[in-house]
Amino acid sequence: MKYKFIKDGIFYAGMNDSGRLIFDELIPLDNGTSYNSYIVKGSEKTAVIDTMYPKFTKEYIDSFDENGITKVDYIIANHGEQDHSGSIPALLEKFPSALVVTNAVCAKNIQEMLLVPEDKIKIVANNEELSLGDKTLKFIISPGVHWPDTMFTYIKEDNIICTCDFLGAHYTFDDVFAVPSKELEKSAKKYFAEIMMPFSNVCRKYVKQLQDLKVDMILPSHGPIHKNPDYILNLYEDWAGEKGKNLVLLPYVSMYKSTEEMIDYLSEKLKEKGIPSIKYDMVDGNLGDLAMALVDGTTIVLGTSMVLAGPHPAAFNTVYLASVLRPKAKIASFIGSYGWGGNLFGKMAEMLAPLKLDVIEPIMVKGKAKADDYLKLDNMAEIIYSKHKELGLI
Repeated sequence: MKYKFIKDGIFYAGMNDSGRLIFDELIPLDNGTSYNSYIVKGSEKTAVIDTMYPKFTKEYIDSFDENGITKVDYIIANHGEQDHSGSIPALLEKFPSALVVTNAVCAKNIQEMLLVPEDKIKIVANNEELSLGDKTLKFIISPGVHWPDTMFTYIKEDNIICTCDFLGAHYTFDDVFAVPSKELEKSAKKYFAEIMMPFSNVCRKYVKQLQDLKVDMILPSHGPIHKNPDYILNLYEDWAGEKGKNLVLLPYVSMYKSTEEMIDYLSEKLKEKGIPSIKYDMVDGNLGDLAMALVDGTTIVLGTSMVLAGPHPAAFNTVYLASVLRPKAKIASFIGSYGWGGNLFGKMAEMLAPLKLDVIEPIMVKGKAKADDYLKLDNMAEIIYSKHKELGLI
């Protein structure tokens, strides 16, 4: 594997995993992913910034010989999760004099998850610097994007920053430098939704910090390098913003089509009022698509059938996802159909309570919707329109 040149003394040593279909046993991948590692060669010392997912450890370790790297002095661990840190033990075995450089929180994770000895770890504080000779690494502790142990590594003389998971994308590529496209933007948005959205307030802080720093390149740990940092920073500024768009999300599960018919009707009524909606099948749909829609949606109306005396399990999964991703939605409601009775909405409303949503009166129907039920759906559409107007979205 030949390293890819980034700038004098800085090289890309990462790998594509185009065959990976799911991440963290949860997130479906449309384009696989990449695991990015960077080599920084100073006039006196050499550092590796982030390592490799264990699946590729052997190929990764062999690449050092293939590229003439005979000595590594420092292994920078920006984050302890093993898609970045997993090859640290093998790299220490190959270069036994190297030290792992990281922050105090990450140091504990690496000791516990990878059994790296304490005496092989050098702990650094926020804004502490490490000289490689003619290159200087500055460490910016950045908890919350996306673990409490995350930090960035800034290469001062080159005005380049390695941001670990922040500003990344599950995306594979031939050209290591990002080429803006709808496909890349979609992958980056899904990645934001699934990994960063729960920490949007922290993301806003670090977007502003990087904008003020005016870096020349952003080197994330997944996805391509950004030679135009404004491209990804502007996208994050929008996605992590506090205000949603004029959009209603309609996730649903419908056993005998009754709930689906009501969702379809509501969608058409909203369209007549100039409010777009996204319908999402909770059984057959891709969770990544729903997560991406949650980035923008201001209103969520969840439709579900009754199973025994409660909502369909797929509805619970969706409500749980929304509760942990903490989207910017402000308004919610429920639509459902039942056969003989039970508590269709109560438990789901409890799960969403921490989001402090403005809940519109739910609509629960026995069997098929009747004329009065369609009038209630008309009224729900009117209420959503009024609330979106109050929020300045229409």
